[in-house]
Amino acid sequence: MKVSAKALKAIKHHEGTRQRPYRCSALLHTIGVGHVLYPAQGKLPIDQRMGFLLRPEDDRLWSMEEVDGILASDLRRFELGVEKFCPVTLTQGQFDSLVSFSFNCGLGTLQRSTLRQKVLRNDMEGAAEELLKYCMVGGKPLKGLQNRRRDERALFLS
Repeated sequence: MKVSAKALKAIKHHEGTRQRPYRCSALLHTIGVGHVLYPAQGKLPIDQRMGFLLRPEDDRLWSMEEVDGILASDLRRFELGVEKFCPVTLTQGQFDSLVSFSFNCGLGTLQRSTLRQKVLRNDMEGAAEELLKYCMVGGKPLKGLQNRRRDERALFLS
């Protein structure tokens, strides 16, 4: 499966699109549509991430072609990941929601989640409710993530 235009629009809405590197709410260097530049930075405790410096070659204005290419590559990886970890029949809305969730939280989070367990057991109502639990950063709820999870839940149930 491929993410729908509706899901692509929702992902861009929640992530935003930036052509200059910035730090996301989890303090990770990010570019384009939520693309983490340095995955190793995400393995650090949150209180150590500010010490991870942006490389000079990445501190520039990225072209929209570069940004769109990164997004297409990232989405393909998450589409394949959702197919791998949730090998059941999914509606387009369920697939789109799981790709958006994984794009934001990571495929490892999906793989280890109760959300995935409920999808595999065909408990789709329970899976939809699980989405709402993933709205914390640094132990605190983040309004933007709460909004995103509500949107993903609605997409999942559509």
